Amino acid sequence: MAPRSPVPRGASAIRQANLREHNLGLVLRIIVDATTPHSRADIAATTGLTRATVSSLVDALIEAALVTELPPVMSQRAGRPAVPLVPAAGTIAAVGMEVNVDYLGVRMIDISGAVLDQEVRDGDFRGSDPARVVPELVGLYRKVTGSADRALRIAGAGLALPGLVDRTAGPVRLAPNLGWRDVDVAAMFRTELAGSGDAPPMLLDNEATLAARAECDALRGHGLHTFLYLSGEVGVGGALVLDGSIFGGRHGWSGEIGHTVIDPDGPLCRCGSTGCLEQYAGKDALMRAAGLDLSLPIDHLQRAAAAGDPAAVASFDTAARALGTAIANAVNLIDVETVVLGGLYATLAPELVPGIERVLDQRVLAAPWSEMRVRSAVVREAAAMTGAASAVLAQVIDHPSEWMRH
Repeated sequence: MAPRSPVPRGASAIRQANLREHNLGLVLRIIVDATTPHSRADIAATTGLTRATVSSLVDALIEAALVTELPPVMSQRAGRPAVPLVPAAGTIAAVGMEVNVDYLGVRMIDISGAVLDQEVRDGDFRGSDPARVVPELVGLYRKVTGSADRALRIAGAGLALPGLVDRTAGPVRLAPNLGWRDVDVAAMFRTELAGSGDAPPMLLDNEATLAARAECDALRGHGLHTFLYLSGEVGVGGALVLDGSIFGGRHGWSGEIGHTVIDPDGPLCRCGSTGCLEQYAGKDALMRAAGLDLSLPIDHLQRAAAAGDPAAVASFDTAARALGTAIANAVNLIDVETVVLGGLYATLAPELVPGIERVLDQRVLAAPWSEMRVRSAVVREAAAMTGAASAVLAQVIDHPSEWMRH
């Protein structure tokens, strides 16, 4: 029998360190996600860790300014008062940014979920030049972060973009409505920011994916962990949430429901194909079909439909049928029973949902046995920016030791 290889020195210490890192993240995640504050005893009961272990972990998180204590609360049971634990406010934050077809936005959120500052700049970025847009975004970033308390630590920045984002290699592969192809936005951002302080760690992802993340965070305490999310703007994006996690696919490119085909002989899309969903249900398509100026807010279309304008009513009918068809195809493939409408679609739910549900009843094979639910998103304001900041803060929550060392 071959002799055993010697055990490397410190191997058991590494395993112990990994266990402590895991438990720190577990405890911090419980505190951050709690709908009502937990005490040390609550966390011990939830995790199965000993009270002594939980107290040690919580004390370390408090010392690192990641967690804070609320005033003690008398318990109905005998013993010491419970001390509720909450994420620390104003100590560590992340910046969520978004480039979309008709606006740029930057939002700073701390680990408690509080919005510390936000800037949004409207504009028309169809067919835009990244060399002009990125400096504008950096300007908003500087303005928002410049307002922060000097003691605030910024964990990083997340950027939401309406297209295919290569999360492995970095570039935006294709953002059809922006007219961007193979653009390394993160590198451009860091270059533009050089000279005004250290560039933050950055992550990039699709706008609908990050908006779905914000919605997932908001619904965590309501028992809804699996759903198909649709984000309606000028383009149409989607994301699949499975058991509380975003399904990204091999490259992170899943969810491009706006470029699924409704009619192969339909109108030309900016992506180069024909008959895509967003040519029937995107904001531009809705306004164009109603004969309205594309730059007008969507409530002009709602008012026209409410007044009985035939073109406006027909615009919503066409969009609802197209959305229902695309959603039915997705549901038949992936088997979900809840659809969440975000972006403009959350506002337009009264006009769209009845028509969508009629199509789902007709086209979803499992409809007689599994009732489909179509609901408006809970997070309506700055959903993608919020999700981008959440994605950055998740890295801190899951691996808090790095920030504790700081």
